[in-house]
Amino acid sequence: MDTDEREIFQFLKTWGTEFTGAMEICRRAGSKRRFHEDPNWAKPILMRMEERGILESDLSGRFRIKPVARNKKGSKWVAPDIAKLLKESGVEMDAVEGGAPEGEIANDDYYDEL
Repeated sequence: MDTDEREIFQFLKTWGTEFTGAMEICRRAGSKRRFHEDPNWAKPILMRMEERGILESDLSGRFRIKPVARNKKGSKWVAPDIAKLLKESGVEMDAVEGGAPEGEIANDDYYDEL
């Protein structure tokens, strides 16, 4: 990601999984001076990030960071401390996944690879 994309990404990360309007991103992701020079500076960058799969948009044209899809059939999320207890007691955990629940935002490294 370049610096503009990183700036938008860091701003949207504070919103979590909520959608945010493009004008709000233009206004608050960059500096006040940048917004006054070009009020639509982030719109082409948002489209580029959406094409690359970093962002997703809804029907209203609002954007958010695209959550990581984890489609493992038969697997269930278990808290790491419970998974550890199950493993220590000898319980078979083939259908158990330890980690982030489905639909959560991944770390920055995942989005840098896109």
